[in-house]
Amino acid sequence: MTADETTHSAGSVVGAIADRLGVAPTAVVAGVLAVVAASLGGWWALRAPDPPAAETSLPSVFESPIPIPAPSTEASVSMMLIDVGGAVTIPGVHEIREGDRVVDAIRAAGGLAPDADRSRLNLAMPVSDGQRIWVPRIGEDEPDLVLPEGGSTSGEDGQPGGLIDINTADSAALESLPGIGPTLAGAIIAFRDREGPFVRVGDLTKVPGIGQVKFEQLQPMVSV
Repeated sequence: MTADETTHSAGSVVGAIADRLGVAPTAVVAGVLAVVAASLGGWWALRAPDPPAAETSLPSVFESPIPIPAPSTEASVSMMLIDVGGAVTIPGVHEIREGDRVVDAIRAAGGLAPDADRSRLNLAMPVSDGQRIWVPRIGEDEPDLVLPEGGSTSGEDGQPGGLIDINTADSAALESLPGIGPTLAGAIIAFRDREGPFVRVGDLTKVPGIGQVKFEQLQPMVSV
């Protein structure tokens, strides 16, 4: 069949369909084209999607190096033992750090008792290992110093033996005396630094805070 014959045959079919439907042949052609276009659109919409582009591979968290902190080079803190007595919550021997002060020692002993005489304390004074800190109660003197067996503080030759030299004693030694806390110990040291060495034991009464009663308590235990 030639091309002309094919065209004529197609035109006859279109004409027959148009006559049966009662429309113009051009309307039949337009309808066919619309059906073909709709079919192509549905195919395009329902086709399989394109494969996604390959993603860049990220390193796993387990593949990343984990920083390890270097060991600390800080030197260990030295500790010391002190004996805190008197008006504190937990009297006794406590451990504090080297370089701590009276306030730290009292804190280690649970703090001041309600009746502690705070005005007689120097909380900023440094503390040494083995030191005894006494916190007096309001209106109370420090208890008497416990003497060696026999009760004597003098040697056989009549020279002082076991006495505290008030011209050379440091704060810790002075605080071992009855009724002498950090404040009075500091006052004794300040007095001798300002006025010079004590000439006689009785000069202790010139130190503010040491009256005659306290001096009589200290006299058997000190020397110059």
